[in-house]
Amino acid sequence: MVEEKSFQDYYPPDLSHCYGCGNLNEMGLHIKSYWDGEESVAYLTPEPYHIATPGFVYGGLIASFIDCHGVGTAAAAMSRSEGRTMDKEPRPRFVTASLKVDYINPTPLGVQLMARGKVKEIGKRKVSVLVEVLAKGSICARGEVIAVRIPESMKQR
Repeated sequence: MVEEKSFQDYYPPDLSHCYGCGNLNEMGLHIKSYWDGEESVAYLTPEPYHIATPGFVYGGLIASFIDCHGVGTAAAAMSRSEGRTMDKEPRPRFVTASLKVDYINPTPLGVQLMARGKVKEIGKRKVSVLVEVLAKGSICARGEVIAVRIPESMKQR
């Protein structure tokens, strides 16, 4: 069952500018992630300008999709592990410490992509998330995101 509000909807306004998942970035991708049981899910339909070669998606978009879905999943997973909801202050916000992407099959343009995330490990300040990107049920890419709580130096003052 997909929840009504996405993980990214709980990000504090001063930390909602990310090109991939920020609600306040009008030119961004607006990636939205949700729990689907113990896994997380997000959907993205690439635009024609997200082209690599005719008919296929640019790999950087796939990396961004994995990255933002993984970071959102990390924030939600940390909240769950702490026994709290994402609307409780301080609201969780994570950033990427490491991103690894393996491209398995070319990703077709013109179809909706699905990212599925699984939490691999939760530590005190970091979370590791495994993400698969699928098109029409076929795996296009796999990645691992290591996300850490946002450092104070990145918060707006």
